[in-house]
Amino acid sequence: MHSEVKHLEVPHLLSGVLASAASDNHFYAKIMKEVRRALCNASADDSKLLLLSAVGSVFCSGLDYSYLIGRLSNDRRKESTRIAEAIRDFVKAFIQFKKPIVVAINGPALGLGASILPLCDIVWASEKAWFQTPYATIRLTPAGCSSYTFPQILGVALANEMLFCGRKLTAQEACSRGLVSQVFWPTTFSQEVMLRVKEMASCSAVVLEESKCLMRSFLKSGLEDVNEKECQMLKQLWSSSKGLDSLFSYLQDKIYEV
Repeated sequence: MHSEVKHLEVPHLLSGVLASAASDNHFYAKIMKEVRRALCNASADDSKLLLLSAVGSVFCSGLDYSYLIGRLSNDRRKESTRIAEAIRDFVKAFIQFKKPIVVAINGPALGLGASILPLCDIVWASEKAWFQTPYATIRLTPAGCSSYTFPQILGVALANEMLFCGRKLTAQEACSRGLVSQVFWPTTFSQEVMLRVKEMASCSAVVLEESKCLMRSFLKSGLEDVNEKECQMLKQLWSSSKGLDSLFSYLQDKIYEV
């Protein structure tokens, strides 16, 4: 990898779907902390930009809800605070990152894995990619600032379908609505991404960082407020017996479907 590009591959965030029992392919509090640490390191090194990609056929499955219900069942109030704060700090790390973030989406991006994309700067997707944020259908409220960014980017009608109904967006649909910058053929996806990343890396580091600052600075405080409110809502939901019972009921239904 070009020394001016920080490439962050996080294999433990990747692959699988909720019913697959591939629990190491979802977001955990520990993994979110590792990503935050990697972002912190990248912000201080000599790289000009960050490339975020996945290993495997799936970009990200989002939160592991089986893990979530297990933790909340042990100590609902303590764990709801801990997990909500982990999500808050994870999302905040993307909001505050000063260098350009380029994301290469090789396959499905679900939940928080899709929600954070508007917080990044360029998103390139494989034709095989698709996007889904079924928060309401899995008994959760939005996260990753999607309650604000999705209506702004996709329009209120489509954002509501994604957040309330779990509508899936294909790569081409996501591109036509502005969630994705460009879509590439799967067999040449990696080459197309690396070609463009290297072109970006030839630019001045100061110009890249200052350009991002100009484009993002006026949004930063607003996004941080949205992130705080979203995570506070999740904390309240998880700390209530009704919210926990609803999530548990959903997971039981999914287990019986398998």
